Amino acid sequence: MKKISPSLTLLALAINAFAIGSTEFISVGLMPMIVNTFNISLSQAGLTVSLYALGVTVGAPLLTILTGTWNRKTLMVSIMGLFILGNLLSAFAPTFPLLLVGRVLASLAHGIFMSISTVIAADVVRPEKRASAIALMFTGLTVATVIGVPLGTFIGQHSNWHMSFVFIVVIGLIGLIATSILVPKGLPIPGKINLSGLARIFTNKSILMSLFITAFGYGGTFAAYTYLTPILEGTFRFSASTVVIILVAYGVMVAIGNSLGGHLANKNILPALQKMFAALALSLLFLFISASLASQALGLIATLLLGLFAFMNVPGLQLYVVQLAEKFTPKDITLVSAFNIAAFNVGITLGSFVGGQISKGSSVVFTPLGGIIIILLAMFLIRLAQKDQASKL
Repeated sequence: MKKISPSLTLLALAINAFAIGSTEFISVGLMPMIVNTFNISLSQAGLTVSLYALGVTVGAPLLTILTGTWNRKTLMVSIMGLFILGNLLSAFAPTFPLLLVGRVLASLAHGIFMSISTVIAADVVRPEKRASAIALMFTGLTVATVIGVPLGTFIGQHSNWHMSFVFIVVIGLIGLIATSILVPKGLPIPGKINLSGLARIFTNKSILMSLFITAFGYGGTFAAYTYLTPILEGTFRFSASTVVIILVAYGVMVAIGNSLGGHLANKNILPALQKMFAALALSLLFLFISASLASQALGLIATLLLGLFAFMNVPGLQLYVVQLAEKFTPKDITLVSAFNIAAFNVGITLGSFVGGQISKGSSVVFTPLGGIIIILLAMFLIRLAQKDQASKL
């Protein structure tokens, strides 16, 4: 049988990542429509983001443990099948609770996909090309931010939000077919995961602190980002069609920020992360000031700056926890990575919950302030981690 080119396998993973990245934040653009359809509050609609993140939080480590003995190709096909099922349910949900069930099903697929896809990407190439292979796979997530979410929003605005989820189902089907054809059958199987690794991970002060840094540092953005479309439409008075263009520009800034963040975090990760978090906090403050003034010009600048700094920290947060795992728990690197994915989504849940409570109690204008407080917690923990490192030298 002809050997499958690693480049084609990475392409299949990237397509899947595009589908999954698109569905994660699609409800951000659709939130006003979901509110109108089900006659619910904005904070209730925010559950489409926070419960999704919670599903990833649970799904990443739990399903990674439960599927350790599965054939990797069979597992990937099953993941995309679950993903498609969840989005089909979301697309045709007659009630808001059923929409949430669909979101949770899709999120479980997201969690396990993120846990194993990086390992597959690393396994299909030579050791010296592993980092670039993983980066190529993750381009699917970046493209989803730039194209998938705005396109899904555009489809929803010009038909209805149900069709936005149908669009994601179609991309998921393409990913499923690509996986069936382009992912090799004989990939290494991790085997049954030793649960004693849980004790090693959660009794290690450095790793545990890094997970909290990930949750707070990444999650602060979502206090405002979850409600970005209502802010753009309701506070800055941008038209729905203009919001789509702004979301595209936001995605481009995210892509630039991710690239810069990876470069900046290559050396001295903690100081670099501290600076990134400081810049993110300032961008949220600027967004609050702009929203308070209801200035469209300032609002546009603030949104683009938020995109630049929002996810700049992701490469550094991922690299930091892997380095700690290599140092303290080398047998548990896969499990530590899964818990870091969970931590990212704990942050999303926390941030969107805080933003929801603020919008419910006062106004979406004040949601950036909640994000700033969360990010300051991450900065405080980084300072503690730096002191701990210095004491061990």
